[in-house]
Amino acid sequence: MNKIKVLFLCTGNSARSQMAEAFLRKYAGNKFEVYSAGFEPKEINPFTIKVMEELGYDLSNQRSKSIDEYLGKMHFGIIVTVCDKAEKVCPTIPGVAERLHWPFEDPATFEGTDEEKMQKFREIRNQIHDKIKYWVQKNNIMTLLARTG
Repeated sequence: MNKIKVLFLCTGNSARSQMAEAFLRKYAGNKFEVYSAGFEPKEINPFTIKVMEELGYDLSNQRSKSIDEYLGKMHFGIIVTVCDKAEKVCPTIPGVAERLHWPFEDPATFEGTDEEKMQKFREIRNQIHDKIKYWVQKNNIMTLLARTG
C-alpha cells in the first residue's frame, strides 16, 4: 500500500509545521509519509525543540526546509497550511487531492519572559497535537465507513 504524502506548510518551518509533522508521523506514520516546509525557512526555534522534548519528541535531527525542495519533485496528496500567511501565498499545486487550512497562532511572535514564551509554545503545541489526533481519528472512522458502506 502506498502511503499518502502529507506536507505541512508554514512561513518559517520553525515551529508549527515541525510540530504537526512530528505528531502526524507518530499517530499515522503507517498511513502517511509526512513532510513540512516553509516559504521563508528559518532555523527551528529552540522553544519548539524544548516543548516537543517534554513529550518525548526529538527534533534535533530536523531542519527547516523550503517548499522549493519539494515543488515539482514530489507529489503530495494532502497539503495543510498551519498559518494564515502560508495559506495566502501557497500556490495551487497540481495533483493535490486535499488542501486543508488549520490556522494556529505563531508562538514565535509572542513576547514575554522565557517561561511565558515556553507557556505559549506549549499552548500551541497542545492545540496542534489535539487537531492532529482528532483528524487521524476522524479519518480512521471515515475509512471504516467507506469500507463498510
